[in-house]
Amino acid sequence: MTETATTKPVSTFRKVCAAILDLLLIFFGGGYVIGYLTGGLTEGGFNLNGGPAFVLFAVVVLYFIVFPRFLGGTVFQRLLGIR
Repeated sequence: MTETATTKPVSTFRKVCAAILDLLLIFFGGGYVIGYLTGGLTEGGFNLNGGPAFVLFAVVVLYFIVFPRFLGGTVFQRLLGIR
């Protein structure tokens, strides 16, 4: 006999929470790091214009492509048990 793996469905609320938390993590974390490296830090946070802003946009997009495909899910997808 072979056993099949059954998975429990994940609630939409957990999926949405993971997506929002991931976006906040990568936007603010990545924005701060890119601002630090490019001199875009301000007293209230970071201010990215032109090239650094494009780099942040690319990092956010790549985060949502690379992590799920190659690392088994984003940080909060894994923490919330979605993947």
